[in-house]
Amino acid sequence: MSLALDNPGNATGLLARLRKNFFATKFDGVMSVAFGALIVWLLMSIADWAIFDAIFRLENRDQCTYDAGACWAVIESRGRLIMFGLYPYAEQWRSTLACLVIIVTMVLSCVPLFWSIRRLPMLWVGGFAIFVLLMRGGFWNMPLVTSEQWGGLALTLFIFSAVFVIGMPLAVLFALARRSDLPVIAKAFGLLIDFVRSLPLLTILFAAAVVVPLIAPEALQGNKLMRVVVAFAGFFAAYQAEIIRAGLQSTSAGQEEAAVALGMPYWSLVADILLPQAFRNTLPSTINQAVITFKETSIVTFVGFFELMASGNAAIGTGEWGNQYVEVYIFLAFIYFIFVFGLSRYGAWLETRMRLGHG
Repeated sequence: MSLALDNPGNATGLLARLRKNFFATKFDGVMSVAFGALIVWLLMSIADWAIFDAIFRLENRDQCTYDAGACWAVIESRGRLIMFGLYPYAEQWRSTLACLVIIVTMVLSCVPLFWSIRRLPMLWVGGFAIFVLLMRGGFWNMPLVTSEQWGGLALTLFIFSAVFVIGMPLAVLFALARRSDLPVIAKAFGLLIDFVRSLPLLTILFAAAVVVPLIAPEALQGNKLMRVVVAFAGFFAAYQAEIIRAGLQSTSAGQEEAAVALGMPYWSLVADILLPQAFRNTLPSTINQAVITFKETSIVTFVGFFELMASGNAAIGTGEWGNQYVEVYIFLAFIYFIFVFGLSRYGAWLETRMRLGHG
């Protein structure tokens, strides 16, 4: 009997664990049954609304009423607007392909083969360049589509990837400058990082979108989208710089001293010894920052861009589908969940890998 209780795979052992964890006392048993029944009721109610009583294809507009289940027909009807925004209908295949390029770039970034100070930047710059070329067009009989027409998921991924491509090198420079042996440089960049981190992201984006055109010469203003992306990248760089600086400080000081004694140039020391170890030690934190950045892309809605969240709001902005806002927001949440959950799971796998010494 004792062997059965100690064996988790044995039915008797399973019953013993259930009794211990959920039915140790009469009160525990009553609460377990009550909460179990509540969970089952909630799951059945959600299943009825989302699946069994739901309307997936609309034959009559009157079918979508408050008495019916979820009206997923709104996704079929307004899905292109949500996913592509104002991008020309005939060219939406380019937007789809561009999104796939960025997704593949993200996946390859998670492969240890690309964990190199040279390979990783090349991968991201290449993926980002292909994305922009596909979205913008203007060659090979592909009509030119300006950034004002970009929207939906494609714009969200553009902002996210652009922030990484611009912000990560800035973060490295900020981190190295803050560790400089020259007190003036170290203190100046320390104040810059602290100043940027003290401001809300929305304030920085608003200044880039609205204030800069009022005070900067027209020749220096540039495109509104690029101003917002650069400001967003600066905000990302301020936080990421502190993560990288922590990774640099975690490396052994003896390695740096040995490299200097051997006459290794400073940038070789940084690129070949310090940064690879720093990124390895801070990859879980970097993944966490990536998750935060991806979710923060929705903030650009407030400065006039038609990204994924704004596209969802536009899809229910008409009287025809105004009552189906719950379905649209669930669909948007599902898209965010796919990306964020994937990044989070990768971070957990990475921590396990590093703990086992495979990093």
